Amino acid sequence: MNKMRLFSIGLIALASGAFAQDIEQAKKAIEAEQFEKAKKMLKAAIAAKPDQGKAYLILGNVYLMQKIQDSAVATFKTGITVKTNPNFNYIGLGQVDLDNSNTSGALANFNKALEVARKKDYEELMYIGKAYTNSTNPDYKKALEYLNKAKEIAPTNPQVQLALGDALLGDKNVNEAFSAYRNAADTDPTLLRAKLQLGVLKKGSRAFNEAKADFDNILAANPNYGPAFRELAETYYVWALNDKPKYAEYNKKAIEYYEKYMSMTDYSLDSRMRHADFLVLTKDYKGLEAEASAMQKLDKVNPRILRYLGYSAYQNGNVDAAITALNDFFSKDKAKIIGRDYLFLGLAKTQKSLKTTPGADGKDTHTIEESLFNAGIADIRKGVEMDPAMANELNDFGKKFFDLKLYKEAAAIYEIATTNPKSRNFLYDNFYLGYALYFSNANKEEGQMDIPALKKADTAFANVIAESPNTQDAYIYKARVNSLIPNDPAAEAEMVKNYEEYVKVVTAKGAAEVAKESNKKKFIEAYNNIGIVYAKTDKVKAKEYFEKVLALDPADETALNTIKLLK
Repeated sequence: MNKMRLFSIGLIALASGAFAQDIEQAKKAIEAEQFEKAKKMLKAAIAAKPDQGKAYLILGNVYLMQKIQDSAVATFKTGITVKTNPNFNYIGLGQVDLDNSNTSGALANFNKALEVARKKDYEELMYIGKAYTNSTNPDYKKALEYLNKAKEIAPTNPQVQLALGDALLGDKNVNEAFSAYRNAADTDPTLLRAKLQLGVLKKGSRAFNEAKADFDNILAANPNYGPAFRELAETYYVWALNDKPKYAEYNKKAIEYYEKYMSMTDYSLDSRMRHADFLVLTKDYKGLEAEASAMQKLDKVNPRILRYLGYSAYQNGNVDAAITALNDFFSKDKAKIIGRDYLFLGLAKTQKSLKTTPGADGKDTHTIEESLFNAGIADIRKGVEMDPAMANELNDFGKKFFDLKLYKEAAAIYEIATTNPKSRNFLYDNFYLGYALYFSNANKEEGQMDIPALKKADTAFANVIAESPNTQDAYIYKARVNSLIPNDPAAEAEMVKNYEEYVKVVTAKGAAEVAKESNKKKFIEAYNNIGIVYAKTDKVKAKEYFEKVLALDPADETALNTIKLLK
């Protein structure tokens, strides 16, 4: 009997050891972002030993990572019915409450999880802290309250230190987050995510070489650790944005590293979604189209796939498919619409509104389907209102219409672009807004002038001057804009002022700049127009300006004729 009892105890120990090993392997798969693999391992472990509550929490958390809330809830609810450690699953239900903005419900569930915890138990506190950090509605201060309590009980535990690092980083306490990650890595050198996060922090401070070295070291220790490839991809993407001469080279490396990362994942729909988001960032729209098509075979109803199909169709020149896909996306109940969605739909509509007719003389004629163009502009404006950073995307698109001499349409695009003063193209966009509004009026008869548009142009050039006072052409075009406004003494005074400022700025740049033929012509324009204004009130002053003209061009007819009239 004793032998049988010992044999039974041995089998139980073996089973417990195998279960613990399976859970640890599942955790490693989660760390490597192989979520489908982790779920299979956890489900197998639970089937073999269905009374262990922590396994249900870990499985439910994987569902939450994948945004599959209903499966997570079902898993947690089963977990609270089991024999061993069921209380951990109240933590999972608490995170669901946080995700659904039910903070009181979350607190009630967290308190249930702590009811049976002993003084030396730190895991419940750690998991509650992680729930506050990982929720789609995070509360990093609350997370730190629980994690600091866990730290008091287990001050050197690497998982507690890692969780502290995540909460501190979320709370924008970068220095302490770095210390926490370093402590976790020093305590457990096999904890690769702690080392990964040290590199992430260096990437965030634009220490790209140092970040790359950290990720390379991780891969030297474990060549199959996928997240290091993803971080290398994201490092090269940001590096490319900060090193324009190497943008193409680094962007290509970013895409290559992300493909390597994908090969290390399970190619689940979730990992493909993340891949698609990265392809949008790196502007690899051919790759995005292929990925979106592959995703559609896996899931024909997920609305995000329509987003990717719409983006890639537009960038690959198929505006009809883009409009169809994005309209379908907008019609889905679960679609979470962002500013970029409106931007791409608007770009597709405005692009479609452009009609090109080949001429008999070999020159194309360009016209606009006005109602479709206006609908597109409304969508673009909505996109920028939702996400002002989208203003950065409009520069080249507006230039396309400007180059076709569709100035009114170009101005409509640039007017939206200039609504964000923090846009990296703010100065350039204001310049072209002013240009477009000026040229759309320059050849009109006096009674046909669009005065509000000219006022906008004046403001646009004023913005350029405020940002860059030595931009000489801003002064001359501001003067020209005001010259088009009839019967307005204030506009006339503004014209004179800006012609004078133009002369002053160019002269300050030296004789070589003044001697340029283009500037000589503009000096003549400025002096003539100022002279004509003074001719109404001060003939002596007017004559001085016309003489300046004749010093540059003795045959200038405007100056010669006006001087005759002044005598």
